[in-house]
Amino acid sequence: MEARDSSHARDQALRLLARREHSILELRRKLVGRGYGEEIVTPLLSELVEEGVLSEERFAESYVRSRVGQGLGPYRIERELQERGVSDGKIESAMAPYADGWNSTAVAVREKKFGTGRIDGFTERARQQRFLQYRGFTHEQIRAAIERSGSERQQ
Repeated sequence: MEARDSSHARDQALRLLARREHSILELRRKLVGRGYGEEIVTPLLSELVEEGVLSEERFAESYVRSRVGQGLGPYRIERELQERGVSDGKIESAMAPYADGWNSTAVAVREKKFGTGRIDGFTERARQQRFLQYRGFTHEQIRAAIERSGSERQQ
């Protein structure tokens, strides 16, 4: 019966991976949540990694690309990847192609949400800063996005 369970677990894992990339931790949680024991899941995950079907590098690259496309900043993306069990080295590699573009991403996200006009008043400035902070941008990136609005000329 264990061979059938192992085969069924493999089928489930492949179905999940066909939809999208998963981290090892995510796939482990999903399979255990569906009733497969650790004695089946652990060797299965090792097997899938060896075969190249399951790849944390591919998952991290795909995840970062997706989240940048959704207008999220580096802090938030890094935290989400850490929550999904991706190692710091793999996170760093996946984030590297975007290193020079965070300021322009922050500007684009701010302009999409609030428009390109000047910021009128401290309250509005604080609101926009909180929004960008929630999105996961650094203080420097937020400052670049806010200054781009022309607010520095108001002071």
